[in-house]
Amino acid sequence: MAQSNLWYLENIDAEGIFCPQKIGQPMDNHKVYNYKKGDHVFTPRQKADTIYFISQGRVKIVSDSPEEKTITKAILGAGEIFGELAMVGEDVRRDYAIAMENAEICQISRASMTELFRERHPIYIFIMNLIGSRAIRMEKRLEALVFKDSRSRIVEFLVDLNEQKGQRAGYEWIVRNFITHQEIANLTATSRQTVTTVLNELKNKNIITFNRKRLLIRDLDLLKDEILAA
Repeated sequence: MAQSNLWYLENIDAEGIFCPQKIGQPMDNHKVYNYKKGDHVFTPRQKADTIYFISQGRVKIVSDSPEEKTITKAILGAGEIFGELAMVGEDVRRDYAIAMENAEICQISRASMTELFRERHPIYIFIMNLIGSRAIRMEKRLEALVFKDSRSRIVEFLVDLNEQKGQRAGYEWIVRNFITHQEIANLTATSRQTVTTVLNELKNKNIITFNRKRLLIRDLDLLKDEILAA
């Protein structure tokens, strides 16, 4: 991996948190649900009393602005957790969580998580690190929106995506389950056309190649240089 994967800090098995068999104790409030593409996992003003773990599929976290624009905050896949703000005082949801494809999602109540915190301190550290890391990431995105142009935001997004989910393959890096151009546009506050243009420019420079299933970064240093050159 490019660095310690955000979702597995402190060597915690995230799946183990949500699997009663791995925890080794019954959990009455542990449930597994299947969602179809487009289904809402939660909506704004819904009570925030549950933490979610994606065992299969992908989920996007979005919010609506007063100008009726939809803002994509995150796209999450198998092995990742969301809804964690329920553990730090969020009483009702402020965002939408929407299944981007058929998904299997495990849910555990806030009460059960609180009990696990008492019994297993590393799980508490894991969740707090998760919340802090996501807050830092959102702050970086806000700064990019204010201070950087569209091309810089897109290139920086690719670099950050690789740091989160990239796998080394010799001198190259692979990001599997690459997202669509429209999804990148939603995450970087740009247009799909701009994303396509930037990706094709990088491809023509032989810095990256990509398709619907993966992003291949041929030279990570050159990609980082593109941020400075933008």
